[in-house]
Amino acid sequence: MRNDARALAFQLIFERLFVKQHFDEEFFATLNKEEDKIFAREIINNFDQNKVEIEKLVSNHLIGYELDRVYKVDLALIYEALTEIIYNKTPKQVVINEVLNLAKKFSTPKSSRFINGVLSSIIKELNV
Repeated sequence: MRNDARALAFQLIFERLFVKQHFDEEFFATLNKEEDKIFAREIINNFDQNKVEIEKLVSNHLIGYELDRVYKVDLALIYEALTEIIYNKTPKQVVINEVLNLAKKFSTPKSSRFINGVLSSIIKELNV
């Protein structure tokens, strides 16, 4: 399911916030369907190719926060969502719903509000 591919992409983006060397292939093997592996790879490749632009976009929309002070799980979820919406062209409603569900699973109780606020601000500006 795309949920699993999306969750894996989030985890790999989270990993990228801490380490330079990546071991993606062994993680893609955890997905059962080839289409999910392709989907997750597309997200990761698009994130890797556009990381600087995505970071700037998020940084410009943080009110009262610096990028390095944002909880890393929340940051990875925001990065995953923006990558998927902007570069993978997945409908924003689908992505936001999925990312907020991941936030409820992996982050703090208040994180979904924060993530939703940042994403809404960026999406409104970009008009995507």
